[in-house]
Amino acid sequence: MGDLSSLTPLAIAALALLVERPMHPYEMYTVLMQRSEDRIVKVRPGSLYHTMDKLAQFGLVVAVSTEREGNRPERTTYDITDRGRRVLNEVIAEIIAIPVNEYPRFPVAVAEAHNLPRDMVVDLLRRRQDELHRELAYYESGRSDLVAKGIPRVYWLDVTYRQAMLEAEVAWIDRVIADIHSGDIPWNTA
Repeated sequence: MGDLSSLTPLAIAALALLVERPMHPYEMYTVLMQRSEDRIVKVRPGSLYHTMDKLAQFGLVVAVSTEREGNRPERTTYDITDRGRRVLNEVIAEIIAIPVNEYPRFPVAVAEAHNLPRDMVVDLLRRRQDELHRELAYYESGRSDLVAKGIPRVYWLDVTYRQAMLEAEVAWIDRVIADIHSGDIPWNTA
């Protein structure tokens, strides 16, 4: 996280939480988990403490209080600085506006799928599709809950984005399987 324009997803999520109110890292972890943010951000309590230290070094957050309950370790509560708000807004704007290849693993496997037997690839794609359908059902259920709770859509655009990406992948897999079966995608292995 040396370059501020490359804040980690966890750093972005942490800064965004602090826009809401000052928090200590464990509280941030709890809120992220309650909101199921772990589906889009890799979050662990220890990594949040490390992230907060780095954000403080960059002047994006400031410790506002330290408390101790009984024999528990001290809890430092952080707040976002004006610079932190500016950087957060700039990073979010840059990420939204400029597509970047994040090098996910699936495209690599797809590019090399020709090394596997045709029937195996079709079976694996169907298994992936089953998992994607389960994930879609989870998002649809979550979306229904959000609507029922009256939470404005602006706060869960990520849910509709993820649903659209999952639907597109399911449709792509349908086409690939059909093209493999029809021979439009010839397969060299048995």
